[in-house]
Amino acid sequence: MNIVPGPKSLPESSILSPEANLAAALATATGVLTVDLDAIVANWRKLEKTAVPAECAGVIKADAYGCGVAPVARALAGAGCKTFFVATLDEARAAREAIPSAAIYVLDGFFPNSGDAYAKIDARPVIGDLNELAEWDVFCRRTGWAGGAAIHIDTGLNRLGLTVTEAQGIVPRIVAGDHGITLVMSHLACAETLNHPLNAKQLATFREIASLFSGVPASLSNSSGVFLGAAFQFDLMRPGAAVYGINPTPEADNPMQPVVELKARIVQIRNVEKGETVGYGGTWTARRPTKLAIVSAGYADGYFRAGSSNDGTRGAEVVVAGKRCPIAGRISMDLIAVDVTDLEKNAARRGHMVTLIGEGITVDELAHHFGTIGYEVLTSLGPRYARVYKGGAATTEPPAAAPEPAPVIPA
Repeated sequence: MNIVPGPKSLPESSILSPEANLAAALATATGVLTVDLDAIVANWRKLEKTAVPAECAGVIKADAYGCGVAPVARALAGAGCKTFFVATLDEARAAREAIPSAAIYVLDGFFPNSGDAYAKIDARPVIGDLNELAEWDVFCRRTGWAGGAAIHIDTGLNRLGLTVTEAQGIVPRIVAGDHGITLVMSHLACAETLNHPLNAKQLATFREIASLFSGVPASLSNSSGVFLGAAFQFDLMRPGAAVYGINPTPEADNPMQPVVELKARIVQIRNVEKGETVGYGGTWTARRPTKLAIVSAGYADGYFRAGSSNDGTRGAEVVVAGKRCPIAGRISMDLIAVDVTDLEKNAARRGHMVTLIGEGITVDELAHHFGTIGYEVLTSLGPRYARVYKGGAATTEPPAAAPEPAPVIPA
């Protein structure tokens, strides 16, 4: 599908208005994911103000939580963000194209023989194992590269990171100077639960070990950690989910602005009689003559099957013509059936868009219906949606093309 560039970049001589051009460009899109870059920037700035005097980084892993790494990175850098975190080297490459001068840390660590790849894009590995540290040292000595790295210390999550004892063992090289370590960090396990005892335990452990890394900036807080208080903020905070509108304080109201709106198209309107079933398994039965809107989204698009309804359980809802309407039956790979019986005649018609996220339906609400968290909802939103960006350097991107088949390698 060819997509006309965003309204701001259309030529003034265009016969149609920017809005009409955009509508024409999206005419064949089965779904549209709109990302509000201004809301992303506003959320980051809110977190930055909370962090002062600490620096506020931006976590842009997983394609900026499904929102698009290039436009998000550019928007955050334009707002003043100087440090970014990704998960993999491939993500770092994509980020570097968008933000040529920012510091980029790669959370998954330093793989064997990966030094040249780090140096080529000036990215910094987050080292969480003594073997990684040794390999990084060898590469730096051999090449003279001085791009820097972070040391990750495990204080209770038990996932990645040096043990506290291992971290204590490398303190002499820090004291000796010329060590190349630009950050010491750990990661909170239960920050979203305000009074969880592990928060205080991790804070005490990290404060003690970080104090031994004299002159090296320290980082502990993720999105939820930002709201645990100044003691958790250290020199650098690493918010991710909160930047994209997910509630970092689930025990209280969400302080962040919503960032995404998701819409999908009605492909058919159909009527079923009382007593007929709808969808795979026949788990939902019409209790009255029912009008259904069949919507072009499904679990292949990140609208999870767990949001289905049956005769005993109400599932997720979507907004059709300004009103919430319930899902009828099981969500399938590409389609959702929605009960629109209570709408006015012709309020829902073939070709109309319905709202899956937005108009009061938040990412966190949808996550509740799916039995998961907002992180998984955002990062699962599929490539078949056209992406539209508002604010910032707004652009419009078509659905991703199908990937090329992987080559068959003989055994």
